[in-house]
Amino acid sequence: MWIAFEGGEGSGKSTQAALFAERIDAVLTREPGATPLGVQLRSLLLSPKTGTIDAHAETLLMAADRAQNLRDVVLPALADGRHVVTDRSVYSSMAYQGEGRQLGFDAVREVNQWALGDHWPDLVVLLDIDFAQARARLGDSLDRFEQEGETFHRSIFDAYRKLASLEPDRWVTVDASGDQQRVAEDLWQKVSPRLV
Repeated sequence: MWIAFEGGEGSGKSTQAALFAERIDAVLTREPGATPLGVQLRSLLLSPKTGTIDAHAETLLMAADRAQNLRDVVLPALADGRHVVTDRSVYSSMAYQGEGRQLGFDAVREVNQWALGDHWPDLVVLLDIDFAQARARLGDSLDRFEQEGETFHRSIFDAYRKLASLEPDRWVTVDASGDQQRVAEDLWQKVSPRLV
């Protein structure tokens, strides 16, 4: 299975994705930044020094990283019979560029449908948390997205909940407000029965 971990900044998504991947001996990847091309794109997309990127350009750069990651990491691992856990996926673009940058879910879905074809995550884990608690978890060194204002980030949190409600069979929502171990165990209880 291809399992995507999603959530707003400070939700604990990266930590939980890594813990879960280790627990099931999955290939762990991330978007952006899992391939040599992706490393360069990640630097451009996340560095505050990059400055403002047009919303359409940002969407296309994310899709380019995603297409490369799919073909270099995800598909080969699945072909070898391995589970794949990804820290962020196409649904991040739907939340961040679709809702946050106000391009709309449909436009972002269309671009990524072209990049991914029929290869979308089988299961999506949403680490859901109160916005204020998530913001309190972030340190002082913020990337370009983390530096966005409260309105932007609140729209991201809302977008994830909306996306989860649109595809309830594909999404599992986990309360991410507890400590790391409690969240990991809750996540395991909800996700492990879905593994095939």
